[in-house]
Formats: sequence, C-alpha cells, structure tokens
Amino acid sequence: MANFEFLEALGQIARDQNIDEGELLIALANALLAAYKRRPDSAEDAEVEINPETGEIKVWGLELDLEGNVTREWDATPEDFGRIAAQTAKQVLMQLIRDIQRRQMYEEFANREGDIVSGTVQQNDNRYTLLDLGRVEALLPQAEQIAFERYEHGARIKVYIVEVRKTNKGPQIVVSRTHPALVAKLFEIEVPEIANGIVEIKALAREPGHRSKIAVASNDHMIDPVGACVGARGSRVRNITNELRSERIDVVPYSDDPIEFIQAALQPARVREVRLDETEGIATVIVHDQQLSLAIGKEGQNARLAARLTGWRIDIRSENEGAEEVVVEEVWTDGDVVADETIAVAPGEDGEAVVVIDEVITDAEGDVEEVVLVEEVELEPETVDEASSEAVVEDEA
Repeated sequence: MANFEFLEALGQIARDQNIDEGELLIALANALLAAYKRRPDSAEDAEVEINPETGEIKVWGLELDLEGNVTREWDATPEDFGRIAAQTAKQVLMQLIRDIQRRQMYEEFANREGDIVSGTVQQNDNRYTLLDLGRVEALLPQAEQIAFERYEHGARIKVYIVEVRKTNKGPQIVVSRTHPALVAKLFEIEVPEIANGIVEIKALAREPGHRSKIAVASNDHMIDPVGACVGARGSRVRNITNELRSERIDVVPYSDDPIEFIQAALQPARVREVRLDETEGIATVIVHDQQLSLAIGKEGQNARLAARLTGWRIDIRSENEGAEEVVVEEVWTDGDVVADETIAVAPGEDGEAVVVIDEVITDAEGDVEEVVLVEEVELEPETVDEASSEAVVEDEA
C-alpha cells in the first residue's frame, strides 16, 4: 500500500535538518526491524524494506543456509505493522536525526582542525568559556585563554580550532586564543596576498597577549611582503591587533641568510654586527650601547621572540662587551707609503690600562711591509672611560 504522506513528511524532515533522505530511510528501516524483532511471532531472520517511491513498508522473513545465503523469503508483514511503524517512527526518528546530525557535525569540524572560526560567548567559569559557533558549541579552556582577557557574555571573538573530539553527545570542539597559528590565520583573512600564495609566512613566534613576530617573504619580486602585511597606513595589521586586544605585532622580512634574518628579527633595534657559531647554534649580536635595551626588550622579550623566530640562540652584547679591545685608528700618507697608527687600550697588570701604539707600514698595493711598536704608556684605571668606545688620555702636563 502506497504511503505518499509518509514519504512527503520524511522528505520535509530531511530538507529541514539537511540530512540525506536515503540515509533516513535506511535508519528508519533498521529501527522498524528492531521493533519487529520484539514481537513474539517474528521470524528468526528478517529484513525491512521501505519503497523510496511509494513509501510502502514490507517485512520479509528469510530462511538462510549454513553459509548465510538466503534460500527462501516470504512476506512476514504483520497486519498491524502500520500502527507499529507509526509509533516507532515517532519515537525513533528524532533520535536518529540527532545521531546523524552529531556525526555530520563531527565530520564537518574534524576537517577544520587548524582553522579559525568566530564564536559568541555563552558562559564563563573558572575552567572554561563556552562559545556558540552556530550549529555546535566550543570549549575555550582556561589554559588556552589570554591571561588578561575578559570575555563578556554575547561578545564575538575569533578562535583557533585545536582539537575535535567525538563524544556520545556530539563533537566536542576545543579552541584557543593563545595558539601561534591564530595570528597566521588572521593574516590569511586580512591579507589577500597571503591567501592567494603570493606572500608566504615563513616563521612566527608569539607571546600571547603581549607581542608577536612574523617573518614573511614574497614569491613576486614586485610585491613587498612587509608592506602587503602592514597595509596602507598600517590598516591591515591594525585590524589584527584590534582582534587580539592590542597585542603588538612585528612584521619582518625573511631571509635565507641567517645574519640578515637575525638582524631583521631584532627590529626595531639596529644591529651593528652578527657573529655565528654554527657548531653551537649561537649568534652573538653586537649593538650600539644606546640600542642594547631596545634589542633585549622588556624582560628580554624582543630577544626571546627573535630567537624563536630564527631558531638561533641569541647572545646580545653592547659594543664594549662585544669587543676584546677598543681601537681608534689614525691614517696618514707619505708618498706611496701608507702608515696606519693604531692606538689600542689593553688591560695591564694590577688593573691598570696600557696604551699600545703600533705603526703598520704598507706599500702602494696595500701589502704590509712592517709593524713597529711606537710607544707603550701605562694609565690609571680612572683615566679610561668604560662607557665610551674611545681611549681617554690625560696630558701629564
């Protein structure tokens, strides 16, 4: 007997809940078979068939051989099975719909691990913040929250999907506001050149809520990667900073040359020299005395982020700390002969300072012909200004 009203109702449910109608029919057939099996007069082996064109429901009794092959089948549909079907459908369909929706949501969000989503704050407690993502809720654990951020009820925030867990109650989505990749995803949204692959994020280091450093490179020599990320008058990077509640973001150019990369990573400090110890993985950075505190940053933050960004252990020293001796050179010429008179301040015995004056004589081609010790003078320690890069010699007169 055709049951077009049943099919129409089933189709409407499938459309409203965004569920495949064929999947609903299979699930309903399994539920009806379970209901049939509970009858005392049911066949030992049976299957339920729902005609997808007419909606007619039939129960087929099956006789199987030892290998499980069907040797005989007959119509075992009870006379009152229409009533049983209606009751079962009413009780089971909604549960089936919930199960199917949970599975679909899990499959949808399982493929979105590592993606960024927007959520509305629903609930706050000491353990986590609950976010409404639309069809599903997400957990923002305390450990994944920025320490000083406060999430007001109804506020909308962007979060990074860390993990999607499958549970009996549906997918449990764990999100983060502290993950470094959140910054990268925000740049992908804000900067079209990153989204289409022209500009590439090469490295990223972050201290959530305080400061981030991001190194970028361009695959098109006509496009400045830093300018593309910063935007006109800083508009693009400002939007990201606002989303991260005023977290400072430094955008620096990436370089395959480690010295250039380290110099860029320590911006805004200006670096005078970088010495690499590739065996130990240590980069000794020499900066002007006035740049030392800027290079290190508040509580070492700038140097720490630069080290994470570049992968090098960074030792920052001022000029006086980085040089074994302080040198001032005076150059004079005499015909084709060039003489360099070098004044070097070196430590002597008992802490006194010794001024050693050498004369290096070279020929016209610049080859060294002779090095002559001109004078060696002992000075009192207080006559040397340690804060300066120059030797201070007082006139004995």
